[in-house]
Amino acid sequence: MPRSLPQAEPFRIKVVEPVKMTTREERARKIESAGFNLFGLKSTEVYIDLLTDSGTSAMSDNQWAGIMLGDEAYAGSKNFYNLQAAVQETMGFAHVLPTHQGRAAEHLLFQVLLKEGQYVPNNMHFDTTKGHVLNKKGLPVDLVTAEAYDATSPYPFKGDMDLQKLEQFLTEHHAQVPLVMITITCNSGGGQPVSMSNIRATSQIARKFKKPFFIDACRFAENAFFIKQREKGYEDKTILEIVQEMFSYADGCTMSAKKDALVNIGGFLALNDFEVYQVASSLGVLFEGFPTYGGLAGRDMEAIARGLREVVEEDYLTYRIGQVKYLGDKLLDYGVPIIEPIGGHAVYLDAIRFLPHIPQHQFPAQALGVELYIEGGVRGVEIGTCLAGRNPSTGDHDYPKLEMLRLTIPRRVYTNRHMDVIAVACANVYERREQIGGLEFTYESPILRHFTAKFKRM
Repeated sequence: MPRSLPQAEPFRIKVVEPVKMTTREERARKIESAGFNLFGLKSTEVYIDLLTDSGTSAMSDNQWAGIMLGDEAYAGSKNFYNLQAAVQETMGFAHVLPTHQGRAAEHLLFQVLLKEGQYVPNNMHFDTTKGHVLNKKGLPVDLVTAEAYDATSPYPFKGDMDLQKLEQFLTEHHAQVPLVMITITCNSGGGQPVSMSNIRATSQIARKFKKPFFIDACRFAENAFFIKQREKGYEDKTILEIVQEMFSYADGCTMSAKKDALVNIGGFLALNDFEVYQVASSLGVLFEGFPTYGGLAGRDMEAIARGLREVVEEDYLTYRIGQVKYLGDKLLDYGVPIIEPIGGHAVYLDAIRFLPHIPQHQFPAQALGVELYIEGGVRGVEIGTCLAGRNPSTGDHDYPKLEMLRLTIPRRVYTNRHMDVIAVACANVYERREQIGGLEFTYESPILRHFTAKFKRM
């Protein structure tokens, strides 16, 4: 009987960028000079860069060809209309405002809808979303399912909104809630997907209370892939059909195109409500640019338009999610504690189980990231106490229930040989985990402190 063919990458590599491994001693000096903050390293000082999947993807030949067709018009760029058509075809929203990246779309949305003292319920806010809510003196509220906080639970949709808590919250705070949001996939919860039934039910609750429902959509295609794989009734649907249904339940979305649109820059705010669009577009002129370019060159809008169509191709998503799973399975084989089940864009090391002797106020996930860089030149990112910031009322650390180091895999960039290196480096750090100590601040920014903080070893 013939053997089954293994799964290979659904692309050929035509351009390469050389990378160089530094010595352990060099890396120890570099990270200390950076104040033990991985954001402070130069990219040339990193061997395998897993800091983020935002803007780090490799674009396709089709996208590069589109860049050559950039129409750099201030108003009425043909590339804007191509982008608008791609959003309407993929997501179904009537109005599109391009922005220079996803956080700018969040800025416009909250400038229009959010007032001081109001609440924004979400499954789990990520850093910039939370930062924009706080910047408007609003209050971010996380209502994710309790399963999300059990690192080893096999629950397939740990990004789901807790529907009972959402309904109760809206009942108690109806007048102080301007919108409901959900993040797909749920980045702060370990890259976990949200089920279609949960998106639908969240929308129904929002409509019951007459609240607009928005999706943080930066990894929408990866979420759709998990729905196809894990949710009954969707196994025979195409990814595009699943995506279209997901967005049919929403009034709009914020999008960092630097993730699932497979580009290096850009984003957009998409809406159905024309009045909200008009106000947001006026603010966009002030903060971003004219509504048909929004801080982007025409060529960038063209690359986004083409990326939105490419990302819903199932063979790409099978490879993409498969590579993340490959790394996660390797780490489990080595006994390294991770968030399970393995998510879509990253593998998350569980710093609480990895370094149980380091209390959260000493930033165990940050300390773990420092050690992984020293060990193998691998740069991850802390998703824990440092990123969570401080409680605006008390000033105390806003301790998250999950303390994680995210190993974020750029799209179409690294091979599985790189994943092997990462897994061995993690295993080596795990073997010497008892020798690792905590960190404390030497500098802390009042907003989004994890980007610029400086630390010293305890």
